[in-house]
Amino acid sequence: MIERYYHEAEGYNPFLIREGWQVAQLNYLPGHGLDDNVEVHRQPDEAFILFAGTAVLVAAEIGDEGISFECVRMTPGVTYNIPAGVWHNIGMSRDARMIIVERDGTHLHDGLHRPFSDAEAEQLRAADACR
Repeated sequence: MIERYYHEAEGYNPFLIREGWQVAQLNYLPGHGLDDNVEVHRQPDEAFILFAGTAVLVAAEIGDEGISFECVRMTPGVTYNIPAGVWHNIGMSRDARMIIVERDGTHLHDGLHRPFSDAEAEQLRAADACR
Protein backbone atom coordinates (compact mmCIF):
# COMPACT_ATOMS: atom_id res chain seq x y z
CA MET A 1 0.00 0.00 0.00
CA ILE A 2 2.89 2.37 0.67
CA GLU A 3 4.91 3.37 -2.37
CA ARG A 4 8.57 4.34 -1.98
CA TYR A 5 10.67 6.37 -4.38
CA TYR A 6 14.33 7.30 -4.40
CA HIS A 7 16.65 8.47 -7.14
CA GLU A 8 20.34 7.57 -6.73
CA ALA A 9 21.80 8.66 -10.08
CA GLU A 10 22.95 12.15 -11.00
CA GLY A 11 20.51 14.72 -12.31
CA TYR A 12 16.75 15.12 -12.44
CA ASN A 13 14.17 12.34 -12.19
CA PRO A 14 10.40 12.93 -12.00
CA PHE A 15 9.44 9.68 -10.28
CA LEU A 16 5.94 10.29 -8.96
CA ILE A 17 3.64 11.71 -11.62
CA ARG A 18 -0.07 12.09 -11.07
CA GLU A 19 -2.74 14.02 -12.91
CA GLY A 20 -1.92 17.68 -12.45
CA TRP A 21 1.30 17.38 -10.40
CA GLN A 22 4.59 15.57 -10.02
CA VAL A 23 7.39 15.01 -7.54
CA ALA A 24 10.96 14.82 -8.79
CA GLN A 25 14.34 14.39 -7.20
CA LEU A 26 17.27 16.51 -8.33
CA ASN A 27 20.77 15.33 -7.46
CA TYR A 28 24.00 17.11 -8.26
CA LEU A 29 24.86 17.00 -11.95
CA PRO A 30 28.36 17.92 -13.23
CA GLY A 31 28.23 20.99 -15.43
CA HIS A 32 25.04 22.26 -13.82
CA GLY A 33 26.16 25.43 -12.12
CA LEU A 34 24.96 28.85 -11.15
CA ASP A 35 26.93 30.88 -13.65
CA ASP A 36 25.59 29.27 -16.84
CA ASN A 37 21.97 30.34 -17.21
CA VAL A 38 18.58 30.75 -15.63
CA GLU A 39 15.29 29.12 -16.52
CA VAL A 40 11.67 30.14 -16.19
CA HIS A 41 8.36 28.30 -16.16
CA ARG A 42 5.41 30.36 -17.39
CA GLN A 43 2.60 28.31 -15.83
CA PRO A 44 3.34 26.56 -12.56
CA ASP A 45 5.05 27.46 -9.35
CA GLU A 46 7.91 25.14 -8.46
CA ALA A 47 8.72 24.09 -4.88
CA PHE A 48 12.17 22.91 -3.74
CA ILE A 49 13.10 21.00 -0.58
CA LEU A 50 16.77 20.29 0.10
CA PHE A 51 17.35 17.11 2.10
CA ALA A 52 21.09 16.46 1.69
CA GLY A 53 24.22 18.50 0.96
CA THR A 54 24.25 22.23 0.35
CA ALA A 55 22.61 24.34 -2.32
CA VAL A 56 22.04 27.95 -3.30
CA LEU A 57 18.73 28.89 -4.91
CA VAL A 58 18.97 31.87 -7.23
CA ALA A 59 16.14 34.03 -8.55
CA ALA A 60 16.79 36.61 -11.26
CA GLU A 61 14.90 39.66 -12.37
CA ILE A 62 15.64 40.66 -15.95
CA GLY A 63 14.77 44.16 -17.02
CA ASP A 64 15.74 46.91 -19.42
CA GLU A 65 18.57 47.98 -17.11
CA GLY A 66 20.08 44.51 -16.78
CA ILE A 67 19.75 41.62 -14.41
CA SER A 68 19.53 41.47 -10.61
CA PHE A 69 19.85 38.41 -8.42
CA GLU A 70 18.41 37.17 -5.15
CA CYS A 71 20.28 34.21 -3.64
CA VAL A 72 19.30 32.01 -0.72
CA ARG A 73 21.44 29.35 0.92
CA MET A 74 18.93 26.56 1.29
CA THR A 75 18.26 25.02 4.70
CA PRO A 76 17.48 21.29 4.68
CA GLY A 77 13.81 20.60 5.36
CA VAL A 78 12.61 24.10 4.41
CA THR A 79 10.29 24.44 1.40
CA TYR A 80 11.23 27.18 -1.06
CA ASN A 81 8.77 28.27 -3.74
CA ILE A 82 9.65 29.88 -7.06
CA PRO A 83 6.46 31.47 -8.43
CA ALA A 84 5.56 31.03 -12.09
CA GLY A 85 7.38 33.55 -14.26
CA VAL A 86 10.45 33.93 -12.02
CA TRP A 87 13.81 33.16 -13.61
CA HIS A 88 15.86 30.81 -11.41
CA ASN A 89 18.66 28.27 -11.07
CA ILE A 90 20.29 26.14 -8.36
CA GLY A 91 23.93 25.66 -7.43
CA MET A 92 24.52 22.36 -5.65
CA SER A 93 27.33 20.61 -3.79
CA ARG A 94 28.33 17.17 -5.08
CA ASP A 95 26.37 15.47 -2.29
CA ALA A 96 23.24 17.63 -2.71
CA ARG A 97 19.84 16.04 -3.16
CA MET A 98 16.50 17.81 -3.28
CA ILE A 99 12.84 17.20 -3.96
CA ILE A 100 10.96 19.32 -6.50
CA VAL A 101 7.17 19.53 -6.58
CA GLU A 102 5.61 21.03 -9.70
CA ARG A 103 2.86 20.68 -12.28
CA ASP A 104 3.12 17.44 -14.24
CA GLY A 105 5.07 17.78 -17.47
CA THR A 106 6.69 21.06 -16.46
CA HIS A 107 10.14 19.73 -17.34
CA LEU A 108 8.85 18.73 -20.81
CA HIS A 109 6.63 21.61 -21.89
CA ASP A 110 7.13 24.78 -19.89
CA GLY A 111 10.78 25.73 -19.61
CA LEU A 112 12.73 28.50 -21.24
CA HIS A 113 16.46 28.94 -20.67
CA ARG A 114 18.43 32.18 -20.86
CA PRO A 115 22.23 31.98 -20.95
CA PHE A 116 24.26 34.56 -19.04
CA SER A 117 26.64 36.96 -20.68
CA ASP A 118 30.17 36.91 -19.27
CA ALA A 119 29.40 40.09 -17.31
CA GLU A 120 26.19 38.63 -15.84
CA ALA A 121 27.99 35.43 -14.79
CA GLU A 122 30.67 37.53 -13.10
CA GLN A 123 28.01 39.63 -11.35
CA LEU A 124 26.41 36.47 -9.94
CA ARG A 125 29.76 35.02 -8.82
CA ALA A 126 30.56 38.31 -7.04
CA ALA A 127 27.33 38.35 -4.99
CA ASP A 128 28.15 37.27 -1.41
CA ALA A 129 24.93 35.32 -0.85
CA CYS A 130 25.45 33.42 -4.09
CA ARG A 131 28.76 31.83 -3.10
